[in-house]
Amino acid sequence: MTHKTFWDNPYQSELASRVATVDGNRITLRETIFYAESGGQESDRGSIGGLPVLQAEKQGHDIVYTLADGHGLQPGDAVNVHIDWPRRYRLMRLHFAAELTLETIYRDFDGVEKIGAHIGEHKARIDFALPQPITPHLAAIGAKVQTLIDADSPIISAFSDAANERRYWEVPGYCRVPCGGTHLQHTGEVGRIALKRKNVGKGKERVEILLLDDNTTQEA
Repeated sequence: MTHKTFWDNPYQSELASRVATVDGNRITLRETIFYAESGGQESDRGSIGGLPVLQAEKQGHDIVYTLADGHGLQPGDAVNVHIDWPRRYRLMRLHFAAELTLETIYRDFDGVEKIGAHIGEHKARIDFALPQPITPHLAAIGAKVQTLIDADSPIISAFSDAANERRYWEVPGYCRVPCGGTHLQHTGEVGRIALKRKNVGKGKERVEILLLDDNTTQEA
């Protein structure tokens, strides 16, 4: 099982690790900071042993990384893992902005159903099954989310079931949500956001979340 160091410290951008298994151009590591796409959050970008990672994917409790053919790595080899930190931090900020937006919409609309989500480097989106346009409510939703962000509340991220790698995030006094992504330490790190609505079909609404500032320097 790959140890997910990105849960221990999601602000870590480099890690000394060792190769666990090799199957052609696909490898696993003993421990990793390199997140693989899950829950709508895109995979990290970066390198292992100086070699670009072409793909990262979850496989049970492991994460499998695809490298170029002829990488030359063997089980037990020491490697340095490096991720694109500015990109990771934007993903973390957009991810949490989307989480707060989702929770706010759940509270404002009875019976709303999330039908899709994607967290990219430049924007996030959440798709809902909703019979009426969300546009008249979007400004109020955005104001509520920004208030939660500006409160700069601590964010707890931990296991609810370590054996099965089930995790959650929690803002004390607000909510606790199952999620295995990489999370910020405080809501204020999100910064200023904007919400936009898109019509993606009858009975469906899409809310896009964008960051209005570029705060990519924080590392722990």
